[in-house]
Amino acid sequence: MARTGARCPPRPDNCRVRLPAVVLGSLVALALPAFASADDPPVPWTAGEGIQAQAVQADAPPAGANDWDCEPTRRHRNPVVLVHGLAANRTTNWSTMSPFLANRGYCVYALTYGVRESVDLGFYQPGGMKRMQRSARQLKRFVARVLDATGARKVDIVGHSQGSLMPNHWVKFLGGAKGVDDYVGVTPLWDGTNLAALGTLGEINEAISSALGVPPLVYEVLEPYCASCRQFVKGSPFIERMSSGGGPAVDGVDYTMIMTRNDELVVPYTSGWMPGADNHIVQRECALDQSEHLSIIFDPVTAGLIQNALDPKRAEPVPCTLVLPFVGAAGYEGA
Repeated sequence: MARTGARCPPRPDNCRVRLPAVVLGSLVALALPAFASADDPPVPWTAGEGIQAQAVQADAPPAGANDWDCEPTRRHRNPVVLVHGLAANRTTNWSTMSPFLANRGYCVYALTYGVRESVDLGFYQPGGMKRMQRSARQLKRFVARVLDATGARKVDIVGHSQGSLMPNHWVKFLGGAKGVDDYVGVTPLWDGTNLAALGTLGEINEAISSALGVPPLVYEVLEPYCASCRQFVKGSPFIERMSSGGGPAVDGVDYTMIMTRNDELVVPYTSGWMPGADNHIVQRECALDQSEHLSIIFDPVTAGLIQNALDPKRAEPVPCTLVLPFVGAAGYEGA
């Protein structure tokens, strides 16, 4: 059963302790971390910064990530490994969460995985295109490098979309459980997706192909370009195996899942619900949050939930601000 720690109730107002202003001000002053520095990279709250960074240097590490001389602190002993989604890469996916976490004292690392030569455009590297088993082995090697560089015993995983699902193959089947403490998934899909009824159509396609004794045509067309695409579909062998043995959660790993009701790619969005995990829906935290599958990763509400998942003993009220679909939190000035 997944290990679960103490968590704030779903509504952040229930977590607040009302203190006199003088006392509260003193506590805040004492608690201000050393990361509040003019040298810290800015935290953008829309996708634009990542796109600009990609244009300047293709597949560059996002701001705050991949400092191989970073030394974990006593407060944040575990390096954080960021794992992007399908067709994204580390530059575009993590332009917000990487500096957000680095500014809070975490050693942050990000990789681009699963790139296929047939879809590498040179100026842009869409990742996650290989089978997730292969990507999990690539992630395993990357984490080994992170642990060796930092001297840490474990990492925390923060993943988006495919990056919330694929790492659990490493955790569950490739011995990764001993090297992971906290595992945060954003827009996960443990039950796969039935987007555009692909799960249902896939079952029909499989049945016809089996009856005719030929491979499923749609999968054969996709395979040279996106070998992982068929693995996301509800009912796929990958999804079925991940759920075997009592579910995807692995003993000793602390799971947190973050979903949005507006998810246009994970259908239904409740496919991201993991039994035994600390499950969140951003609209329950903040009614102004109208993020969908993409903008949720440039979302202050998501950032607050991630921070609390990685440091539950110092959990704070999650911010509430307007987040627009496909845009993010334009105008938000928090860091």
